[in-house]
Amino acid sequence: MNQNPSTSSSFRTDINGLRAWAVAAVIFYHFRIPGFSGGFVGVDVFFVISGFLMTGIVVASLERGHFSLLAFYLARARRIMPALMALCVVLLALGWWVLLPVDYAALGVHAVFSLVFLSNIRFWREAGYFDAASHEKWLLHTWSLAVEWQFYLLLPLLLMAVWKWRPGRRPLGMAMAVVLLISLALSVVTTPLRPTAAFYLLPTRAWEMLAGGMACLLANRGILTARQRNALEAAGLALVIGAMAGFDTASPWPGWHALVPVLGTVAVLLAARSASPWTGHAAAQWLGTRSYSLYLWHWPVMVALGYLEWQTEAPAVAAGLALTLVLGDLSYRLVERPAQMQLGRLRQGWGGAVLLGMALVVMTPVLGIRANDGVAGRFSAAIDVMSAESKNINPRRDECHSDKGGNSSPSCLHGGQHLSAIVIGDSHADAVTTALAAAVASATDGIMQWTYGGCPALPGVSASPAFKEAQATEGYACGEFMDWTMRQLDAVPGNVPVVVVHRLSFYAFGEPDPSKVAVPLVFFSQLHALATPEFLREFTAKVTDMACLMAKDRTVYLVRPIPEMPVDVPKSMSRALLFGQDKDISISLAAYHQRHAFAWAAQDAARDRCGVRILDPLPYLCPQGRCQGARDGRPLYHDDDHLSEYGNKLLVPMFAEVFQSPGGGMPDPHHSRMKNQPGFFR
Repeated sequence: MNQNPSTSSSFRTDINGLRAWAVAAVIFYHFRIPGFSGGFVGVDVFFVISGFLMTGIVVASLERGHFSLLAFYLARARRIMPALMALCVVLLALGWWVLLPVDYAALGVHAVFSLVFLSNIRFWREAGYFDAASHEKWLLHTWSLAVEWQFYLLLPLLLMAVWKWRPGRRPLGMAMAVVLLISLALSVVTTPLRPTAAFYLLPTRAWEMLAGGMACLLANRGILTARQRNALEAAGLALVIGAMAGFDTASPWPGWHALVPVLGTVAVLLAARSASPWTGHAAAQWLGTRSYSLYLWHWPVMVALGYLEWQTEAPAVAAGLALTLVLGDLSYRLVERPAQMQLGRLRQGWGGAVLLGMALVVMTPVLGIRANDGVAGRFSAAIDVMSAESKNINPRRDECHSDKGGNSSPSCLHGGQHLSAIVIGDSHADAVTTALAAAVASATDGIMQWTYGGCPALPGVSASPAFKEAQATEGYACGEFMDWTMRQLDAVPGNVPVVVVHRLSFYAFGEPDPSKVAVPLVFFSQLHALATPEFLREFTAKVTDMACLMAKDRTVYLVRPIPEMPVDVPKSMSRALLFGQDKDISISLAAYHQRHAFAWAAQDAARDRCGVRILDPLPYLCPQGRCQGARDGRPLYHDDDHLSEYGNKLLVPMFAEVFQSPGGGMPDPHHSRMKNQPGFFR
């Protein structure tokens, strides 16, 4: 996607036109234009083209006997870095005026990773490509530039090593074929198991670029007639266009599905039709020459529409598409071409020094932004307070809340040293831990935290492959964590009550998005593609079984589901206030009950069967028939579904019941002995 058109006779209009198809598909996909549900395959097309061109450059130089690795790298840097740096500078400048501290700090981090071409690894570590949070990351699209750059670093080393061992295109082709097959196999195996890693990382993407390299080595090996070229191009374009229209975000990617656009692109490259009506017309050539800049600028424009909550308004989308064309053209004419021409005139060492100096100039303020946590104080105090709620979380979350990897809990004690209750659950439990601790009857009382991110407190639970990947790239051990929890609970005196808090409906149905099909994120005896009655019956039985198992020797409290808001509350409210708007975020009680009827029924079944007690947050969070996202102008949540430290304090009166009822907060004559047991306090 970042190769420079040439005015020489070697310039291929078919490749330039193919770039136009690819960049248009990506742009239309991101702007949600109907008919382009698989437009993300445009990136795969770019990968194949890059492999084709880079292999051609390296092999031609090796055959001439004067390939320079440094010159190769500098040529790629001259082509890629100036426009990328210009984008970062503009975003950082505009961000000073319109981005909240939490967003500005994230932009600073992402800018650094983008400029050192490691953003694919950063975004892989942060989240999946198709999740909602990804669409707030201004430089998310630079992941593909990072993959290409990493390929550029390694490809010439591979080809040089093979050439030194045995010169000739045949040995090169054999070596590339072996690596291609290994990468393809890795992609096919990894995609269903670790989809985010497979999407972002070079080892599972390299085969696409190597496919382009193989096409380069095969080009002109046989003479094709005009009719054969026409047929080959038509077949290739049919595969590419079919992939753009036929795949969608539900398609495991890349894996074997990516063979469709990759083989289609290879076919078009081998057809080499310079005067094709599909790729040779003026519009395709205009888009193709600007494809890199169009790609760079389209994503921030799309994110801006989402920032303003205009992404579903047709006039705004049309204006965004037009702005993308304007910015892409300006970037091409004012940055891409002039920078490459001027840098190309410098001696090799000076050109590299200038690029390095420019990168350092850009990154220096970026590091300052990160060090100052997004530079608070740029807006009014009201906006800063509202925005800061995003970080108003359990102050001991990193220390006490298990998240990625591991199968046990740090067993943090909050408050006094006298163990009065234990909170068990997922991140929703972590979000209310301090409220439970604030409700204890005495300053000497404390509560124990056993929580694990994305883990419902249920027996025999397993995560679906996609959910497992999204939750923890270093291992997801919810089932093991619950086994550990039950073993530890056996050592706790029976007069210590347990409070269970988890986001049951989320695990049963996914995010509360009415536009999406309810897909379970966990399973028990077998994996379910839909939340069928059979699955819900099994889920209900597990809720009852676990609650009753815990209640066999102690009092157990089940907390009703915490209301989930439709948007990130502090971000949405502070952004609205930034633009002079006052935004109310809430949901009706009817919507709440429709979402959580299953969870209530499951908890009621446990209450009726074994006498567990129910704690209901609705009287405290949902006055006057609506569940509020804010109170007195201050968000109650630190995102869309986790209560903040401010919001969770509304539940202190509810949690006080735990310590006022028989079995709660009673003296514990065994506390000193239990405290010294191995594995209990870590």
